Amino acid sequence: VETRARFGYTAPVGTTDDGRFRRLTVRLPAAYAQRLFDARDTGASDQQMREIIAEGFKDVYFQDGGGRAMGLSDVAINDIDYLDLDWGNA
Repeated sequence: VETRARFGYTAPVGTTDDGRFRRLTVRLPAAYAQRLFDARDTGASDQQMREIIAEGFKDVYFQDGGGRAMGLSDVAINDIDYLDLDWGNA
């Protein structure tokens, strides 16, 4: 997933939760791709699809698979400039 968007998040008191634009390219685990396909096949809204992607970014990018930012409880993607999904194996 490659995107340039404003990411906002909910974090513990005393940390910054100001949303800011980021350009990110993140390889999400296959489970997220499957969730996106399943959501699409059941008629999910764009917002529901964004929530799945945001959850993946939270797990992989912001929390580094459980290695940091464990107090981060929610990530939201807003003000999307672009969003590119690549389903390849490269």
